[in-house]
This record gives sequence, structure tokens and C-alpha cells, in this order.
Amino acid sequence: MVKTNMVGNLLLLIGQIQLGLVLLLSGIAPSLVTAADMHQKPLLLHASRVFDGNQIRTNLSILIKNGQVSQIERRELLLVDEDVKIIELGDATILPGLIELHAHLAYRKVPPEIVLQHGITTIRDLGGPVHAPYGGNGSLRVLTSGPIITAPDGYPISNLGATNIARAVSSEEEARKTVRDLVSAGAVVIKVALEPGGEVGAPWSVHHGHGKHAHDDEQHAHAPGKQVKHHQHSSDIHHSPKSRQAWPLLSEKIVTAIVSEAHHNNRRVTAHIAEEKGARIALNAGVDEWAHMPCDVIPEALLKQAVSQNVKIVTTIDTLSKCTGIESNTRTWSALGGEILYGAEIAHPEIPWGINTQELMYMMQFTGMQLVDTLRTATSLAGEHIGLFPKLGTIQLGAPADIVAVKGDLALDIKKLEYPDLVISGGQIIVNKFLN
Repeated sequence: MVKTNMVGNLLLLIGQIQLGLVLLLSGIAPSLVTAADMHQKPLLLHASRVFDGNQIRTNLSILIKNGQVSQIERRELLLVDEDVKIIELGDATILPGLIELHAHLAYRKVPPEIVLQHGITTIRDLGGPVHAPYGGNGSLRVLTSGPIITAPDGYPISNLGATNIARAVSSEEEARKTVRDLVSAGAVVIKVALEPGGEVGAPWSVHHGHGKHAHDDEQHAHAPGKQVKHHQHSSDIHHSPKSRQAWPLLSEKIVTAIVSEAHHNNRRVTAHIAEEKGARIALNAGVDEWAHMPCDVIPEALLKQAVSQNVKIVTTIDTLSKCTGIESNTRTWSALGGEILYGAEIAHPEIPWGINTQELMYMMQFTGMQLVDTLRTATSLAGEHIGLFPKLGTIQLGAPADIVAVKGDLALDIKKLEYPDLVISGGQIIVNKFLN
């Protein structure tokens, strides 16, 4: 038995080293999980409230073992027959680590450890280098789309360039090959751009027509929680619009080919859209997800069609809060029964490098959702939408032990969520402000 365990541990370590070499050769520096990490002391959490990804429960204890939730039970019923590390949280709220579905970490060079420390334990990084998923055991779990597929000279090439952010295609055959290449490189979702530009209030339209220097004013990286509003001159709003030549768009046939190839490879397609024309192409091509709540007002008939096609919308309301249609679209979408998922576009100026409670508050304000339903969009529903890790975004038996906690009751002060007092990734403690 001893020899068997030694061989097993050796094989595990060799496999981890091989994985590390693959990621390092891809330009990624992962936090490798050693055999010792896998056998760390179990962790026992006691708190007065637990949001398990679906509902808030009281007076529960959570046992974490080997990077997963091993037990979740009322304290008096919990069975522990081994040495554990105990953290008494007292009057606190435990939640699953939040999931950010729209981030630009690699492109904007945002440190992933900062994002993790501020309560996001899983992100989808859209429009950047592509690589296989990694992290989740003491480091941020990072999933990628790879470069955004767009038309030649289309957005974002038109104002941000193409390097490590976009890939232009001009035929259905080229589009299908691009999808296959991205999937083989590890993309978990395929992103396309359907953006003609010019929407009033959209950050990408403020400098429309100014070429690759359009993003110069957006290079400032703000600290977590800092809400600094973008300074926009009235002349920008009145002259950036639609009289200027629109950016080229992918044809409906090419987008249809992208969707077909992605679905054949078990991948969804998310589309950057902001106005009616892009929405029509996305719907006719069968796109699964809109990467933003649209900036311009979208006709209700199109929103109804999107609901009937089971389209999901990632919100990014805070980023687009100056858009003329953002509130109207969100309210109409909600009234029609459309599903929204949390996404704040981490790395955009003005957005915290972690949980963005302003995004959550906008969601509640515009849809009438209660706190619990809003939190579900950033935890269990987001994990289910990703579909790669069983029970991701929940606290239940066998779920990944990605956990955050804040002192007190979130219902009384949601802002606390931007500065969590406890952060755990895959069972490993990242932040602990509780005194024990």
C-alpha cells in the first residue's frame, strides 16, 4: 500500500510538472499544485449566514477538504473526525467566489492576484491571448476566448489594433478554420464583434474615427472599488455618432458559419453588439450570448426574438451607464423574461479590479430583482453557463471550494462585497481578516 501511494504521488507530481511546462511555454505562469497542497489540513468554517449559490441559509458550517466542499451542515450536526483548521466567522455571510464573465485582464495587464483578492475566483478573459483554462487552486481560475473574430478593419482593429486582441476573417472557410484553431488552443467560448460604432455614450465610440490612439485616455488602471467617471466632452457625444463612416461588419453568412463551427465543437458564441443592425445579424446567425446589454435602444420585437432563442445577456451596465438605451433595454429584457448574467468588464477604466457592486445595484434597480437573485447571476447561473466545472459557483457537496465571506449582512451593506474579509480558492486561503 505504501509503494502504491508513493507511485501515485510521483505520477501526480510528474503530471503537474508537465502541465506547468506546457503553460510556461504558452507564456502563462501558473501556480502549480503540489502533492503537499492536495493533502493540506481540512478547513472548517462557521458563520451565521451562507448563500449557497441559490438561497441564503442560516447557522451553517462548511467543511473543506482536498479543494472541495466536503460537508455543509448545521453546526450541531456536522461530523468531523480529523484534525481541521477552524475559522469562526460569527456574524458573517459566506458566498461562492464570484464569476466574472467579461474581463480583459491579459490585454490590459491587470494582475490576476488582485482580482482574486477582491472576491472574483473565476473569470472569462475575452479578446486577448488564447490558452487552456488554468488556476482554481490558490490562483484565479482563468478561461479565455482568444482574439475576437471580426471583419477586416472592423472593431476592435479599427481603434485598438489587432495584436493579441482580434482576428479578421473575410470568408466562411476562413471563419470556420479560425474557430477550430481557437478551440484547439483552449478557447472556452468564441467571441465575435458586430460593432459599426457611433452609439452615443459607448466608451468605444467617444473617439470614433481617431484610429489606434483611441484608447490612450483609457490606459489608467484604477484600484479596486474606485469609481472614477470617464470625462466626456459634450462635443464628443454630439460629433462621435453615426454620420461618420461605420466600421465594417461580418456578414450574416460568415457569422452563421462561425456559430455552426463553434457548436460543432461544443462552444457557445458571444457577440459584442450595441445596436440594432448587429443584433439582427446575431439573431439570424444563432449567436448564443450578447457580450453587453446593448447601448442603443433595441426594438422590443428583436428583444422578444432573442428571449425566444434563449439568448443570454452579460450585463456590463456600469461600463455602459452613459448609453442612451442601457436602462430601457435592461428593463424591457427583464420584463420579457430574458436571462442576464453578471459581467462588469474588469480592466475597463472606472471598473474595480474585483467584484463590482455598482453593477449588482444597477441590475437590481433596473430589473427589480432581489439580492439573492442578483447574486445567482454571478455564481450558480454563471457557473452553469460556463458548463466546464461541475457545481462551480455553488457551495454544496463536491463543489470547488471557491469561497468568499464578508462580516455582517450583505442585505444591509452590499458594498462590503468589494472588500471581502475571507477569500478561498480551491481550498487555499488567499485573504483572511477574521481573528482566529
